[in-house]
Amino acid sequence: MTRMIVGPFNRVEGDLEVKLEIDGGVVSQAQVNSPLYRGFERILSGKAPFDALVYAPRICGICSVSQSVAAARALADAMGLVMPANGERAVNLIHATENVADHLTHFYLFFMPDFAREVYASESWYEDALERFAAIKGTAARDMLPARAQFMHILGLLAGKWPHTLTVQPGGSTRSVTAGEVARLEAMLAAFRRFLERHLYGAPLERIAALSSAEELAAWAEEKPTENSDFRRFLHYSQALDLAALGPSTGHYMSYGAYEDAGTHLFNRGLYMSGKARPLDPRLIVEDLSHAWYAASGGPQVPFDGTTLPDTENKDAYSWCKAPRLGGDVVETGALARQLVHGHPLIRDLVARTGGNVQTRVVARVLEIALVVMAMERWAGDLVPEEPFIGHGKMPDGAEGIGLTEAARGALGHWLRVERGRIANYQIIAPTTWNFSPRDEKGVPGALEQALEGAPVRQGETEPVAVQHIVRSFDPCLVCTVH
Repeated sequence: MTRMIVGPFNRVEGDLEVKLEIDGGVVSQAQVNSPLYRGFERILSGKAPFDALVYAPRICGICSVSQSVAAARALADAMGLVMPANGERAVNLIHATENVADHLTHFYLFFMPDFAREVYASESWYEDALERFAAIKGTAARDMLPARAQFMHILGLLAGKWPHTLTVQPGGSTRSVTAGEVARLEAMLAAFRRFLERHLYGAPLERIAALSSAEELAAWAEEKPTENSDFRRFLHYSQALDLAALGPSTGHYMSYGAYEDAGTHLFNRGLYMSGKARPLDPRLIVEDLSHAWYAASGGPQVPFDGTTLPDTENKDAYSWCKAPRLGGDVVETGALARQLVHGHPLIRDLVARTGGNVQTRVVARVLEIALVVMAMERWAGDLVPEEPFIGHGKMPDGAEGIGLTEAARGALGHWLRVERGRIANYQIIAPTTWNFSPRDEKGVPGALEQALEGAPVRQGETEPVAVQHIVRSFDPCLVCTVH
């Protein structure tokens, strides 16, 4: 048996270190370490409740809107405040812009460049991958980055700035729009659709959204040459490397529900376990601190009563990341979980055949871009400029609120308690906290730790490419993980 420490990982937001035990050329055990403590939960203690709208987005510079939405929903829950229809649509558009941009960035700049590694030089598709996806020099970045920049102008129009907008509020959006601005918004979405249909998919968004089985996906991929689109390229590389056999999931998935509109969600809230959709009870969520550098007693903590007291003397600890559990279960969260819970037939069929894995995580993320952009077109068309975009209310001196939403990387929750007009406790559980958690008090590894078991390590590798694929398939955001 040999041991290896991999990290820090490039092309990953924040610091990450993975300790591997390797036996017989495969990973037998993994420990995932989030090595940076940040302390936002303690910073928020004692602040005025609405200060959360200023502090929480600064947890992260690439998914700050998701933090804004979660904070706003926690405050709205504490106040009993409901957004007007325009407010919901505007907030959804702001949030969706960030999430779609994150998916696009992950695919083109974080995930696909690994196929241009020299370890794949003997593959028939390597020269194409090198030309298209090589970091910095590849043609894909030259195509994608201008399209992404133009798409992000939506945030300038609706949110004033990005990151760290203050437009998203408990009652909706502070920024109303005119009919002319709606037309500009629709033009931006049309331009982005053209990029997606030309480069990412090589097909209309509606065609991608309608794919309903593994056979349909394979047939679509074979309709045109691999070089016709970047999604076809991924599917070709994935088949050649059998990425469907890499990075298996726990089989337990969770989504808080994404893009709320008129009492429903674009993507449903719930669980997907043992091949079946189930309702979600957030009261079953706890955080285990047994293997994290925090002081704790009395076992796992429910978020409303959670503590974040650093303790570097914890002899069992190896990460600053807590270990969230749902009724004792390790759950995976992200685009794959969202589409399984919602019931998209393509994703459910792929998972029924090969389970959750590197390939299905990426396919779900790429599919979701099409689904969300089509929804954005509907939300933009439904905006009514002359109607309210925000409602107002008063925060009680004592209250509790939960803000649940979906960031690009999965389930994000904020738990708020207000006493005597001040924040008495604020706890945050981010998607990568779920996916990259350490072991719990029963010794059960987190989702990534389990996914890494069995990963092959080639002779002489110091940064095993299989480990890189598995880690990146979760699209981790480490700065969001520890608070």
